[in-house]
Amino acid sequence: MGRWRYGVWALAVLYLGSTLLWTVIASASEHGWAGAVLDGVLYVAALASGYAVYRWEIVGIWLLATTVAFGLILHLHTEFSGTSLFFLAVWLAPFRVRLWHAMVLTAVTTAGFVGTSLVMSLPQQSIFGIGFALGWAGFLAAVLNQLVVTRNQTKAVAEAQARTAVLGERQRLAREIHDILAHSLSAQVVHLEGARLLLEQGGDREVILDRVVRAGDLARAGLADSRRAVSALRGDQTPLVEQLELLADQFRSATGRSCEVSVTGDAGRLAPEAWLAVVRTAQEALTNAHKHAPEAEVMMDLRCARDWCELEVRDTGGHTVTSTGNGYGLVGMRERAELIGGTLDAGPVPEGFRVRLRVPA
Repeated sequence: MGRWRYGVWALAVLYLGSTLLWTVIASASEHGWAGAVLDGVLYVAALASGYAVYRWEIVGIWLLATTVAFGLILHLHTEFSGTSLFFLAVWLAPFRVRLWHAMVLTAVTTAGFVGTSLVMSLPQQSIFGIGFALGWAGFLAAVLNQLVVTRNQTKAVAEAQARTAVLGERQRLAREIHDILAHSLSAQVVHLEGARLLLEQGGDREVILDRVVRAGDLARAGLADSRRAVSALRGDQTPLVEQLELLADQFRSATGRSCEVSVTGDAGRLAPEAWLAVVRTAQEALTNAHKHAPEAEVMMDLRCARDWCELEVRDTGGHTVTSTGNGYGLVGMRERAELIGGTLDAGPVPEGFRVRLRVPA
């Protein structure tokens, strides 16, 4: 991009410098060196006003009008000597002033040049050619300006979308970590507080040790959940079927009861948020089955279609929906599902209890 800019500047300096040199030479041959000096001063003054508009965007339309006025004076004094100044003003206008101001300036410049040229009885072919070129230059500058504006708007929209995505990612991470820590830390506090009270009362050593061990297990589980959530939200999650099988194995190891997993359809197309909602719901449903249906067996069915994916967890015991009050229970899972456009319902069925989650695929 820098090389193109240097090239444009080189062409502009070459063009304006050569026209300044031509103006001085033409004026000297027609009016002498005094006229050449006058034309040179006027030309440089016009360039300075045009450069001020380009560089600082100050009182743009009036300085551009000044550039055009100097060009007309030069043109009246020495034929066609101010033509380059017309093109300078017409070209800069769309990039530095409002579009309708630029259109008016182009029309006035063209009319002024044509009018003065007719008064001076200059060749009509030259008048027509330069007048047409002025209009074309203004049109081309306006088109390029619009392309620049469109590009900048597209870039701004892309940047805003990127910022929104980053903010959303931060919010999702914060929500997940909050839920995990609130759940694990609150349970740890209960066990450690119980251990403290037992120590103060001279309680049984084995009971106290069990409380401490449970607190440690909760801390490790919370850390593992945190890592799993961060990996999932970054798109680095374990395949959903493998994760459900792992949860089922953990349930079987902890309870000694049956936990079957069946999968229908392709579960690999879920977004990270949907993946995490399914895993969290499965975890919560298994935890509730372990707590409230000690003798029940559990079945997990995952059904995926083109537009949705549904998880159904059923057990053969009866219990009630519970909420920990910190967003980690089934009530929190329902809210999480609604945030991503899904639904969750839980309640008793004839053979036991069912939790059903549907999320968009």
